[in-house]
Amino acid sequence: MSELLADPAPGPAGGPAGHPTAADKGLRGGALSMVSNVVIGLSSTAPAYSIAATLGLLVLAGTGVKAVAFVLLAFIPILFVSAAMRELNAVEHDCGTIFTWTVRAFGSRTGWMTGWVVTVAQLLVMTSQSAITGRYTLLLFGLDSLADNKVVTTGVGALWMVALCYLCYRGIEISAKVQWVLLGVELSILAVFSVVALVRVYSGTAGPQAIQVSWDWFWPSGVGLGAFVSATLLAVFIYWGWESSVSVNEESADPRHGPGKAAVLSTVLLVGNYLLITIAAVSFAGVGDTGIGLANEANSDDVLAGLGHAVFGSGAWGQVFGTLLVISVLTSGAASSQATIMPAARTTLSMAHHGALPKVFGRVSPKYLTPSVATWAFGGVALALYLGMTALSENVLSDSVDAVGLAIAIEYGMAAAACVWVFRRTLGSSLRNLLLRGLIPGLGALFFLVVLVAAVIEYAKPDEGSTVVFGIGGVAVIGVTSILIGVPLMALVYRACRDYFAGRTLPKGSVAPGGETIVPANSPPQAK
Repeated sequence: MSELLADPAPGPAGGPAGHPTAADKGLRGGALSMVSNVVIGLSSTAPAYSIAATLGLLVLAGTGVKAVAFVLLAFIPILFVSAAMRELNAVEHDCGTIFTWTVRAFGSRTGWMTGWVVTVAQLLVMTSQSAITGRYTLLLFGLDSLADNKVVTTGVGALWMVALCYLCYRGIEISAKVQWVLLGVELSILAVFSVVALVRVYSGTAGPQAIQVSWDWFWPSGVGLGAFVSATLLAVFIYWGWESSVSVNEESADPRHGPGKAAVLSTVLLVGNYLLITIAAVSFAGVGDTGIGLANEANSDDVLAGLGHAVFGSGAWGQVFGTLLVISVLTSGAASSQATIMPAARTTLSMAHHGALPKVFGRVSPKYLTPSVATWAFGGVALALYLGMTALSENVLSDSVDAVGLAIAIEYGMAAAACVWVFRRTLGSSLRNLLLRGLIPGLGALFFLVVLVAAVIEYAKPDEGSTVVFGIGGVAVIGVTSILIGVPLMALVYRACRDYFAGRTLPKGSVAPGGETIVPANSPPQAK
């Protein structure tokens, strides 16, 4: 771990003159500390909601108590990808992150499509988070009947989306401060829940369904191949979002080192958080299919809601902490939505800045120094998608959330592959380079390639998801179609972005001789 957090050795700066630097996008530099970067990375994953919505499905997939092992197993490739992003950010801290890095490695068309895939993932996640915030806002105020009303929950979720877009537009500092508050509330409540649950298990007051923790929970043995694939897919994607800490690199106090370290730290803190909650929930509730058991399908879409009163009791304190658990999921959804809007707007801003999108998307508010058009454009498209999918069918909305896994596999796989390719000529220069720029990112890229293929095969089955299109599972159809829409979109912007597609605005030649660095041109030389 110390190697992952040690500062990379600088390489020689390079690149043709005239290439736009990261510093002239108009964003507010030095606004975020590394701790704020970590907070943004953690918030983006929506820890409370992610574990609440996924843990029951993990157990139902056939893992039982081994759900703990899959949460731990999924952390390994995530850590590998975070290491790759850290290396890339150290030599090119552009807020376009994966878009910029894949252009450097693989060319303009591949980079553009990767930028589109990242945006697809963010759009699909926004529909999910808006549905969460709408429903849990009503539950918080005791309006349970309205929480089941699609029109009302959609309206409240839409209002949340507009409000969070405005917050992101108002400035990066206020956005970060709100993230601190939301994440603090969320993690505090989850910690109390976990500790109380485990204390009750070991004091003998948890009930007959409780199971004491065993070391064999941490190793995924005895799980069938089908269950193994399904559980791995589920577990991997509860981590998605930590890379938001890197997307605000240009606004960070130490843009070269801080965001990369924050990305690695975010994944480590996440696995600790997820393991604690998973162990507490499995130990207290057991894995039975009745009552509060985690294999009970009636509770699978939100295991925390089902466990709240059981853990804290039905008295006054039970009511208080039950309400706090609702608040934790609500703040989780809101924080995740806000932390999704920020990187989405900055990816769009970077693409426009480098000529991959029309210049209008590169406008920055002169007052707040935030992406103005990009923030509201993303919010508008996300809102239209959310309203359209909700009006079409709740099943379509549900499948669209699952479909995000395909986009995430491509996003992470391309980031790791870009790291290997950019630094390919110097991997043999040191053991550190071989490990952190070659072997570790390479294993991460290979893992997500396998995950992508497995996900398409799994999600294409007619009995997967809630919808079927021409005999193919709706999750696969929505995911693949959403990604392929990028091809005609790229053709649509081609005429306005000829310089970019010809390689004149973000040239691959900016990789220094030897493939050591990809520092933007016009950046000051770095000490060797």
